[in-house]
Amino acid sequence: MPLVSRAVFGLVQLASRRGLAPAKPSESAKERAQRHGMKGETYAYWYLRRHGYIFVARNYRVPGDKAEIDMVGYDGSVLAFVEVKTRSGTEERPGHPEEAVTPEKRIHIERMAKRFLAERRTPGISWRFDVVAIESRPGCVPDVRLYKNAFASVR
Repeated sequence: MPLVSRAVFGLVQLASRRGLAPAKPSESAKERAQRHGMKGETYAYWYLRRHGYIFVARNYRVPGDKAEIDMVGYDGSVLAFVEVKTRSGTEERPGHPEEAVTPEKRIHIERMAKRFLAERRTPGISWRFDVVAIESRPGCVPDVRLYKNAFASVR
């Protein structure tokens, strides 16, 4: 499977060599941000697959809760709850994408992770929180930073 992941990521990387999401004239700012985020998550998925992650869930939600975990997968024997943050480099928001994983966001991610573990009845499993930060400037290949064990759980 690593060979397939490498090949697919190579194609994804080739397709994104000019940035992840060129603007469409008819799109609102919100639509553009959502499309850019989806493309960033897809890019991160194949990036992580290439690095050996095996995913068991994407966009995990619980009915009645607004929070979401972008990806859940194994990195070796450790279950990783992955948050993906993407910035286009043309946005008004200053700073790096990983700075958007605020303490409030961490609480939501941790709450969802605990619900995921409870639903799957996985006592004693090792788990952590990873963050993938993607900066995609127009005309450039995206810059990806992976932070394994990016923040600690209160557990």
